[in-house]
Amino acid sequence: MKLIRYGEAGAERPGILDAQGTLRDLSMLLPDIGPAQLNPRTLAALAAIDTSRLPTVPGTPRLGSPVGGVGKIVCVGLNYADHAREAGLQPPAEPVLFMKAVSALSGPTDDVRIPPGAVKTDWEVELGIIIGTTASHVAEDSALDYVAGYVLANDVSERAWQMERGGQWDKGKSYDTFAPIGPWLVTTDELPDPHAIDLWLEVNGQRVQQGSTAHFIFGVPTVVSYISQFMTLMPGDLILTGTPAGVGLGQKPVPWFLKAGDLVRLGASGLGEQVQRFVGG
Repeated sequence: MKLIRYGEAGAERPGILDAQGTLRDLSMLLPDIGPAQLNPRTLAALAAIDTSRLPTVPGTPRLGSPVGGVGKIVCVGLNYADHAREAGLQPPAEPVLFMKAVSALSGPTDDVRIPPGAVKTDWEVELGIIIGTTASHVAEDSALDYVAGYVLANDVSERAWQMERGGQWDKGKSYDTFAPIGPWLVTTDELPDPHAIDLWLEVNGQRVQQGSTAHFIFGVPTVVSYISQFMTLMPGDLILTGTPAGVGLGQKPVPWFLKAGDLVRLGASGLGEQVQRFVGG
């Protein structure tokens, strides 16, 4: 299934794409798509619905984050060897973890605000994991059982804040609008292998990132299991799995970064596309 939340920010309604790609309204069946709706039983019931009997959604409404009520965003850094090399770092022996504020969440085509005074705003196309079942100390061989589905994400970053202001990375990752998610949540029945997803990103029409989750250093089961040793993952939690090479920081011969007016387009096989205009904050 492809699950969607549509409507004005803060007033999104639940929806689903039918087999023809038509957006159908789910609000007569669900209050939202969030932690309470992501359990296997509810998702199985949704999968059994005849979507042709649901009302269509007219026009082209704004799309929000396809999951509401996200409790936390856990990010995995340097999860592609080529990205670690372009950052001048060795591939890690264990997953590198950091957090991103949930207040950074935005829709897949919302404007992204460059913070006042920011000079190194950067892009990162990523696969996102949505947790569906509470996970604590789970084994790798059962870790996928706790996943509700996957999303496309842009882990927008202000590199000067991330790397030149001391402390942890979080403050360079968490500005409002720095986590565009969607357009939809793809459930695991429709995307059974998260390690065969092509990812790409363009800036002003120029392809700068092209990668595949086949090149993860740490695959999805490892990441879910590993994080669950340090914190309980709750339904609706989002894990960002890292980005391949091609970010602005790694451009040669000179790094280059986003400015107001730039247009970023990104996509992933099976997960749809995003387009964001970067604007002054």
